Amino acid sequence: MPLAVHLLGLAIFAQGTSEFMLSGLLPNIATDLGVSIPDAGLLVSAFAIGMVLGAPVLAVATLRVPRRTALIAFQLAFVAGHVIGALAPGYGVLFATRIVSAVAYAGFWAVAAATAVALAPPEAKGRALSVVGTGLTLATVVGVPAGTVLSQHAGWRAAFWAVAALTVLSALTLLAVLPATRTTPDAAPTPSIRRELTGLARPQLWLSFLITALTFGAGVVTFSYLAPLLTDVTGLPAAWVPVVLSLYGIGGLAGVTIGGRYADTAPLRTLALGTAVLTLASAALALTADQLPAALALVAVLGFTAYVTNPVLQSRVFRLAPDAPTLAPAVNTSAFNVGITLTPMLGGLTINAGLGLPSVAWVGAATGLLALLATAYAATLQRPTRTTPPTPAPPTLIDA
Repeated sequence: MPLAVHLLGLAIFAQGTSEFMLSGLLPNIATDLGVSIPDAGLLVSAFAIGMVLGAPVLAVATLRVPRRTALIAFQLAFVAGHVIGALAPGYGVLFATRIVSAVAYAGFWAVAAATAVALAPPEAKGRALSVVGTGLTLATVVGVPAGTVLSQHAGWRAAFWAVAALTVLSALTLLAVLPATRTTPDAAPTPSIRRELTGLARPQLWLSFLITALTFGAGVVTFSYLAPLLTDVTGLPAAWVPVVLSLYGIGGLAGVTIGGRYADTAPLRTLALGTAVLTLASAALALTADQLPAALALVAVLGFTAYVTNPVLQSRVFRLAPDAPTLAPAVNTSAFNVGITLTPMLGGLTINAGLGLPSVAWVGAATGLLALLATAYAATLQRPTRTTPPTPAPPTLIDA
């Protein structure tokens, strides 16, 4: 695998840490800025909304820009957002920087995915995307706990400075390794907005976007409420919650690694199996959340199944829309964040309805079942249709 693909994964690690680390920073941010926890929680929603809107818009805006130039520009904008956020005097400025940072991160994700696919050999494009996606998984395993610990000892602003510094380091490595032009080993044609938009006009592609939102949403909804579920229902001491969250991340790291191996050879089978186990594990956790051994085992399974499908979800859009190598992954990035935004909202509604914390796992199971049905439908559409041989015409009689 080219070195540049691994460095793109490092960049996603830096920026992905920022996406998820606020879950551990919210109490400090709320206290420092004088806002409530729910208001501080809106910073997470702001980031997700920026991701949804930013990916397709910036993908089109930078379509003819050399990929290295676009990637570095997105990283610099991301760094600027975090520097201003670290210096933010109030909530409003920090809220605005979260949107700006998310838009830049979304643009980077879209172009990074297209770049990784272009740099990888034909038989390893799914693996290349899994390498890039591993950066996000490592962010949940290493980056988020590290950011939380840093904020506890040096304040939440220190975590923002650390993300900015790591992103600068990543930008320097990409500047040194990536080619200066858009020329890539796959000899891609000259970028064209019309060709990209035409490439999106495929019903199977939009079905794939729906599968992305449903599948990742099914995996993230339980994770979003995992800490209170473990402490209030399972009875786990609060001090052990970061360890269990890391267990989820380790499962995710194993999942994205294995998923990358089969993304090119058995994509729909990998997607169907991963989603099926995710659905069953979510239902099992809803039923056994009060039993510590079962809950711990299922957390690892949830992490594995939530991420084993990611390489397929990302690589499949390139196969379905070869004429939209930049815009298709950009819209797919938005689909990921639609799932990240909507399913936790549904989980919150079930909790507010008095159904208890285990109900979020039922939301994950129901969403996973919908994803599984959509995957089965995609498999039927992909199955080649059998054509019956034409009936031979009856012989004609020629009068002598």
